[in-house]
Amino acid sequence: MTSPVSPQNAGDATAVNLGLQLRTARQKSGMTLRELARQLGVSPSFLSQIENGKSQPSVATLYSMAQTLDVSIDHLFEGEEPAGTEDSAEPQPDAEVPAAPHRAAGDASGPVRRSDLGSLERVWDDSGSTGRLSVTSPGNRTRLVMDTGVVWEQLATNTAHQLDFIEIVYPPGSSSTNDERMLRHDGFEYGYLLEGELEVTFGFETFTLHAGEALGLNSSVPHLFRNLGTVPARGIWFVHHDH
Repeated sequence: MTSPVSPQNAGDATAVNLGLQLRTARQKSGMTLRELARQLGVSPSFLSQIENGKSQPSVATLYSMAQTLDVSIDHLFEGEEPAGTEDSAEPQPDAEVPAAPHRAAGDASGPVRRSDLGSLERVWDDSGSTGRLSVTSPGNRTRLVMDTGVVWEQLATNTAHQLDFIEIVYPPGSSSTNDERMLRHDGFEYGYLLEGELEVTFGFETFTLHAGEALGLNSSVPHLFRNLGTVPARGIWFVHHDH
């Protein structure tokens, strides 16, 4: 008689499969465990626990790993278990243990580092991504709060993974990243600024976007937004993801 699968067992199976997928992706890239840990700024023992299914990465760490290994999030969550041999370091007692991953980054328990997040693709909960109609209302939308104070709010839930329709708010003095590092990711961004002003750095060009003005940019070019004013900058953004 087959034993029922408990939520805990299901979660363990997901962690093990995710770890196997990550290990295989790393091995295919030719990157050692220590090299990947160095690029991500974490300990090798932490990555070892993830690859062995003993720990689950936070959403920010998972996105950073996927970007570094040049693999899609879809592929990492496929049910097929890849072949691979364990070559990771032994976990240490003081290894970092992150929060369990979740598909709805807006439900995160704390602010998210924008520079760790990369693209918006697969950030939001995709439970309604195939619906024919999406209606959202203030106070009931998924919100993603950055460590810089910048807020993204999801305006439509049925855009699948090709497009994001969001409201952005940059408080006075805020920037896309805390360390002023410019961002780049696949796809295109289209924005219309409703209130305030944003300083936009796009490649080697810097200009000010005023309320009532709109822009479209290739997100693969390094870019950065900053609110140098004294009032919040609020706009409506469309982000189209390249696959």
